[in-house]
Amino acid sequence: MRAPARVMTSAAAAAVLIGCVSGPAASKGADETRVLVFSKTAGFRHDSIPEGIAAVRELGAADGFTVDATEDAGAFTAGNLSRYDAVVFLSTTGDVLDAAQQGAFERYIKRGGGYVGIHAAADTEYDWAFYGGLAGAYFQSHPAIQPATVDVEDRAHPATSGLPSTWNRTDEWYNYRSNPREHAHVLASLDESSYTGGTMSGDHPIAWCQEYRGGRAFYTGGGHTKESYADPAFRQHLLGGIQYAVGDAQADCRPENGYRPLFDGTAESLSAWRQAGPGSFSLSEDGTLTSSGGLGMLWYAGSGSEPSPGFGSYSLKLDWQVAGDDNSGVFVGFPASDDPWSAVNNGYEIQIDATDAPDRTTGAVYSFQSADIKKRDRALNPPGEWNTYEIRVEGERLRVWLNGVKINDFTNTDPVRSLRDGHIGLQNHGADDQVSFRDVRIKELPVKGD
Repeated sequence: MRAPARVMTSAAAAAVLIGCVSGPAASKGADETRVLVFSKTAGFRHDSIPEGIAAVRELGAADGFTVDATEDAGAFTAGNLSRYDAVVFLSTTGDVLDAAQQGAFERYIKRGGGYVGIHAAADTEYDWAFYGGLAGAYFQSHPAIQPATVDVEDRAHPATSGLPSTWNRTDEWYNYRSNPREHAHVLASLDESSYTGGTMSGDHPIAWCQEYRGGRAFYTGGGHTKESYADPAFRQHLLGGIQYAVGDAQADCRPENGYRPLFDGTAESLSAWRQAGPGSFSLSEDGTLTSSGGLGMLWYAGSGSEPSPGFGSYSLKLDWQVAGDDNSGVFVGFPASDDPWSAVNNGYEIQIDATDAPDRTTGAVYSFQSADIKKRDRALNPPGEWNTYEIRVEGERLRVWLNGVKINDFTNTDPVRSLRDGHIGLQNHGADDQVSFRDVRIKELPVKGD
């Protein structure tokens, strides 16, 4: 999602930009992505700010977006902000904007602008409720700089997709005044047992994202130290957050609570699944399942000697990735069977392949109902990048979200294919199709009538 273009005269632009923005001040082209880094401080000033600015500039040069930097709050006018796809608050502290500047920034976010908060961005504007909601949480305290283990909770978001499930790094680890988990989507959290000084009772988010009042927001608590901005993993983390904020990458940033894993990347969790038919899935060291051969299906049978009962009313989430023109799907609503054709004939497939006919392409209920193609196309990440499905079954209603965007709403009327009590499976389609899956999780929902 891009900030809407607005008309600004050259005189007005010059008045805003002279003396407040370093870097080029050319008008934003129709297809040009531009990011503003704002690092004004009215409290503690981090000596890593120059390294942070340099890192974002280098990321922009490599990834194809233009970066301007300023410490002048006068840049926060409607006309000037309209030039930018996202504003990065880089270790800002204290009250840095006046009422008029706050109003301009609120309108910018509500019209689709992006926000990236780094480290002390959470130590900013305590009396401005809109900003507190946008950042997600306010700073409370911190212990000494020390190593800690970061648990990566979402491995599909571009800010965390390249990270291991546990990320060990040294930084100044903030405690926050509130937990953002209920209203934001937590990407990574701190293992408080891995360091001293954590005060959030074991649930300690450290990076998160959300859609907020019409805009996109990403925050990371890392970035206190100069060394952070030379760390390739942290730089990729920042780049992914910026890509999300400017709308160049899609992700499901709705809050996620109450899910339990069906497959969490471990061989132990994989033991609850059975292969039906030919082909197989391989498990990599990073916890990714990749299909080969087929036509077969890996289905969730549970941990007992006999298959567990099927699911009736639930939200299923999983992350998937294709390398190119690869075919696969997620099956729901079928009876326990080691014959993959039982799922084809008695259940429903949510397609992954993006290259077939509308009723047989990404987000379609295969051969029954196409996804909303325009919404699907806007939400879909390209081959080589991760996507997230939510497949929600309630009664005979089946809905599909792709990266947080609802793209299909289907109601079953065929009693042979009843969705009320069925199993879940991942298809391995054929020898030339290699599709990867991560983090299959489920939340069982109250049973509702149709």
